[in-house]
Amino acid sequence: MTRQFRQVDVFTAVPYLGNPLAVVVGADGLDDEQMRQFANWTNLSETTFLLPPVDPSADYRVRIFTPAGELPFAGHPTLGTCHAWLETGGQSRTPGLIVQECGAGLVRVRQDSGGLAFAAPALLRSGPVAEDLAVHIAEVLGIGRDEIVDLQWADNGPGWVAVLLATAEAVLAVRPGVADLDIGIAGPYPAGSPAAFEVRAFTPKLGLTDEDPVTGSLNASLAQWLLATGRATAPYVASQGTVLGRRGRVHISQDTGGTVWVGGSTVTCVTGEVEL
Repeated sequence: MTRQFRQVDVFTAVPYLGNPLAVVVGADGLDDEQMRQFANWTNLSETTFLLPPVDPSADYRVRIFTPAGELPFAGHPTLGTCHAWLETGGQSRTPGLIVQECGAGLVRVRQDSGGLAFAAPALLRSGPVAEDLAVHIAEVLGIGRDEIVDLQWADNGPGWVAVLLATAEAVLAVRPGVADLDIGIAGPYPAGSPAAFEVRAFTPKLGLTDEDPVTGSLNASLAQWLLATGRATAPYVASQGTVLGRRGRVHISQDTGGTVWVGGSTVTCVTGEVEL
């Protein structure tokens, strides 16, 4: 059966400098194995499948797959899927606000002149990291334990543990070994720089590489942590993908109710049909 297909670059306004996402539109009738196999074949960090919502308050439902398996939530797939849904004729019940249904529940996505932004979901796990695990994380990253300024669990679905280093330069210098858990690292740029933080994400879930180019879920949980601890003030911009030759830019804001919003530009790079 022929289905609409989009490949969307996320967290960039310039094609091929962000994080690509494959989107199958109208994925009704596909079973788990077909989705898993296609996601493995695309060989991208994530592939999503657009479906009619089950929850009556949602505008659409999405299933998110890495080459290795399914995720309940991920950030760049949320923005990229919403972009594809709108581009293929999706209309939200509330102008400017889209409600996405996914494995983690309902996620709000705002649409404005600056692009799309999702409301950071509540953390599934937070709090301190055991010292033996902290030592192991330092070993995986190839740095000394004393180079870690702070770290904590920041899991909003994928399983992130967030690590703060002293500077953006220190983040860019990391040359890790093979990741065996989901590690996100961040370090601040000097005051007045175009970006406030440099971010990198390492995860064994990708199945093709240990580093993800630009990561919405990690930036969401990092922002919640950094803002709550006074290490950042909103709004700010995070840079990611530099080491991989990308120029991802993630825009963080916080509304008066305390909700953290994670946004960025999205652009379609491939339009067509797939046989599935």
